[in-house]
Amino acid sequence: MTATRFRFTQMLVVVARWSTDLIGSFSRNKRILIELGEYPELTMLISVPDVLVRAFANIVGQITLSKRLFDTQGDEANRYKEMITLVQSGSGLFNISDFVPALSRFDLQGVQAKLRKIHLRFDDMITSLLDEHSATATQRQGRPDFIDKLRASMAAKDSKDDADTISEVNVKGFVFDMFTAGTDTASIIAEWAMAEMMKNPSIMARAQEEMDRVVGRGRRLEESDVAGLPYLQAVCKEAMRLHPSTPLSIPHFSGEGCEVDGYHIPKNTQLLVNIWAIGRDAATWEEPLEFRPERFLSGPAASVDALGNHFELIPFGAGRRICVGKLAGMVFVQYFLGMLVHAFDWRVAEGEKLDMEEQFGLTMPKAVPLRAIVTPRLAPAAYA
Repeated sequence: MTATRFRFTQMLVVVARWSTDLIGSFSRNKRILIELGEYPELTMLISVPDVLVRAFANIVGQITLSKRLFDTQGDEANRYKEMITLVQSGSGLFNISDFVPALSRFDLQGVQAKLRKIHLRFDDMITSLLDEHSATATQRQGRPDFIDKLRASMAAKDSKDDADTISEVNVKGFVFDMFTAGTDTASIIAEWAMAEMMKNPSIMARAQEEMDRVVGRGRRLEESDVAGLPYLQAVCKEAMRLHPSTPLSIPHFSGEGCEVDGYHIPKNTQLLVNIWAIGRDAATWEEPLEFRPERFLSGPAASVDALGNHFELIPFGAGRRICVGKLAGMVFVQYFLGMLVHAFDWRVAEGEKLDMEEQFGLTMPKAVPLRAIVTPRLAPAAYA
């Protein structure tokens, strides 16, 4: 990594540290409505991942660009969801060039060409968003968002040395990462957690009982309530253990040759950590294939967190290359899952089966998107 790239990475870490406070204040704003909350009097059939991706994209857009991207319904939201799906599924395709680099110039399977087309579509969207953001800079005086702060940091740097200059390409890459990592991965975890609770109604009932006791039914769940909801936190941890959104870690490379548990690892070997397998290791987890949130409330797993401090549960990775947005990711999942479970009753539509198959790729969403009948369960004033 060059010095410039390292400093840019440090800048992103600083930005990520701001995220928790920003998300907290954003979630308490009455303008922040979970997509279903706009229809408190209706019982309806919804696509859970569509609702989650729109909601997360709107929060990331507001934090990053001071812009709510999508209305509750619309073609733009559908196109965005399609692009996210294509990026994640395309990036996870088997590509022989990854294992035989000499073949990369031939693109034998057409994977590189497919990904270039997808990224061009995403680039057009991000370029349009950044152009609009620049044109409205005066409207945010005193209320800078992430991009404003990032550009201010760039302007404050000594730009005499071109090697130290952070370009708009870097900014685009940052926005791209925020939208892909900040929406798809969080929505996958929340969808799996919801599916597991619908499969196990007693878990759903226990989570709702906890929130009714702590929050009541007269208002919505606030982000500040989550700290007092240990069972909700346990549900999120269990979803991250059993259904990590990224089954394999980002690639690591061995800087030097080394020996690990009797195996010789040559220099520059690409290494992938199987996060999915770690979470299902019978040597660590009792009944590892069962969804049991209570395992995190007592016993040996009670002190285990999901933030990289315990190697038996590393949904965000671990070490120096851990996901810098891990805290924001936890807030996203816990808060939105809590809002959904607290505000609505959930059931499978009549005549439909709850499919729990996984779709393998760069991420691991449900093979069949979760559809559910939702019914409001709070006082009408709570949805206002």
